[in-house]
Amino acid sequence: MAPQLSHEQLSAIANQFGTPVYVYSADTIAAQYNRLSHAFAKNDVVFFYACKALTNINVLRYVKSIGAGVDCSSINEVKLALHAGFQPVNVLYTSNGIDFSEIEEARNLGVNVNIDSLSNLQKFGEKFGHTYPVSLRLRPNILAGGNLKISTGHDRSKFGIPVEQLSELLSVVALHNIYIRGLHIHTGSEIKDVEVFVKGIEVLFEMIPSFTELEFIDLGGGFKVPYKEGDAETDIDLLAKKVSEAFADHPNPNGKPLQIWFEPGKYLVSSAGYFITRVNVLKHTAATTFASINSGFNHLIRPMFYDSYHRIENISNPSGALQKYSVVGNICETDTFAWDRELNEVREGDYLVFYNAGAYGFEMSSNFNSRFKPPEVLVIKGAPYLIREREDFKDLLRNQVDISAQIID
Repeated sequence: MAPQLSHEQLSAIANQFGTPVYVYSADTIAAQYNRLSHAFAKNDVVFFYACKALTNINVLRYVKSIGAGVDCSSINEVKLALHAGFQPVNVLYTSNGIDFSEIEEARNLGVNVNIDSLSNLQKFGEKFGHTYPVSLRLRPNILAGGNLKISTGHDRSKFGIPVEQLSELLSVVALHNIYIRGLHIHTGSEIKDVEVFVKGIEVLFEMIPSFTELEFIDLGGGFKVPYKEGDAETDIDLLAKKVSEAFADHPNPNGKPLQIWFEPGKYLVSSAGYFITRVNVLKHTAATTFASINSGFNHLIRPMFYDSYHRIENISNPSGALQKYSVVGNICETDTFAWDRELNEVREGDYLVFYNAGAYGFEMSSNFNSRFKPPEVLVIKGAPYLIREREDFKDLLRNQVDISAQIID
């Protein structure tokens, strides 16, 4: 069980930095990474943190300090990773429907490049031939993940080169003598059945003989983390066992042992994150009692976007009698975080904490209703450090151009 911050620690942070506020526990990130490292200790495995989950540069630096690489979904994430101190060899850029100029820039920065379309592979081959190694993101036509919105490997997914286009793919590779260093698949998020990874491996093993310069197989990420008590999660030890067995049964016919890459994102930071809010208003109606907090889906969109569940606790009154509340936001939109959720008695001014807020919380936040984005705090060895300031009014105007003279005229 990963270490958790106490109610007292969270309340103290809320008092010090105000609310709403995102809080991350470095100890929890390290514990999650150590679970992975320990499980796969007998394998030649490299982990790249899928930083789209949370890109604050201080979190990136901490992830680097514990030994992980970083997986990036945009050229700007690549630049953030390099700014945070990662060496190019430890940065993976997985492109997705992007302009070829981004791939060129990634290549010029010296990072690992993962190409996901025949179109960009053709362009890459024409320009660089065999001079720079790349990997290929393939679409295995496997349906997996918590729901369709986060499933990326099925036959209607935009991600990756469909495996049924193998002959066309090989023609492009042969025509331009492209150096294919790795094969990559990622079937989705919140995958609890380890057999999904095994199926993916089987798809890749059928293709491996066609690529004589392979050095690694990238199995993506998507490990399931528990969001509520009793939730199933990916059995990491069983996954490591199954992966080890699969590679033992299917040695690389081209002779060289293949390294295994994974891209955990949510797995590393989800349970490390807390979102602390304050109750503005209690509103009693015939249907329910609303607890309106000083936030909304402008700060935490997952419940509205994915119908996702976040455990919520009243840390100001943890021994209060249990009652049912509908927890809602303060923006001009329907932003219900929870309907009829049992919470310890809620009073105006109480702090409500959302758990598992480390992944895709702040990262997907916005300025909807012209509200400010919240600050971020990283707790290292029990001490809280501000790693992003709360926005203020000047931030809303920062990139706007004043043409009032032309409008008035």
